[in-house]
Amino acid sequence: MEETKKIILFDGVCNLCNKSVQFVIKRDKNDIFRFAALQGTAGQKLVKEKGIDTTQVDSIILIEPQIAYYTKSDAALKIAKSLSGGWPLMGVFLGIPKGFRDWVYDWVARNRYSWYGRRDSCMIPTEELKQKFLD
Repeated sequence: MEETKKIILFDGVCNLCNKSVQFVIKRDKNDIFRFAALQGTAGQKLVKEKGIDTTQVDSIILIEPQIAYYTKSDAALKIAKSLSGGWPLMGVFLGIPKGFRDWVYDWVARNRYSWYGRRDSCMIPTEELKQKFLD
């Protein structure tokens, strides 16, 4: 994998997370992102490699290779800043205290299965999108 690509780890059985991945793919005009389900081999390898405790964060993680990784609201807002259209404007919310942003994020994450449902297995990308997903 190219070291310039940012990696989004997501909950592969969460409908909200899967919709979010599709949302990002549509707006990733500069082909910045690659994706891996937290439940998959690549996701598990990256989590272990980075020492990420998935009991504390289990919905979305952004990894910028050779730089850092981000969780919760930091991950979501940094992803938005890299998208096309008006989405980079979401970066202004990084000015809100992290504790409050993460409280809102955690509230949505806790309720995501009851609000949006869950799948029995991870999303299977189309042939066209397979190169964006890590094995």
